[in-house]
Amino acid sequence: MTDLNPIAKRIHQTSPDPVELTLNDGTTGVFHISGAEFFQQDFQAEGVCEGDKANYRFITSSDNESVLVGRKDLGESGWTMIGTITGVTRKGP
Repeated sequence: MTDLNPIAKRIHQTSPDPVELTLNDGTTGVFHISGAEFFQQDFQAEGVCEGDKANYRFITSSDNESVLVGRKDLGESGWTMIGTITGVTRKGP
């Protein structure tokens, strides 16, 4: 069995406390993650970013090598892929 993605594990272990995520383009944000769960090796979660009204979805890639980030603005019907997560820092207590 393949190991769980280490970034996904860190997000799962940190939630529901706030977490700072760094994306592959260098941007960062503090996210409040909900519904973080694994289905065997596959990870999925949803969340919101402080100061942003969009919804975010986090899933592992098909090869389990990265965690993909999708964004959906309020009132929009679809998700836009915005990058992958390269860093996770606990922001809560």
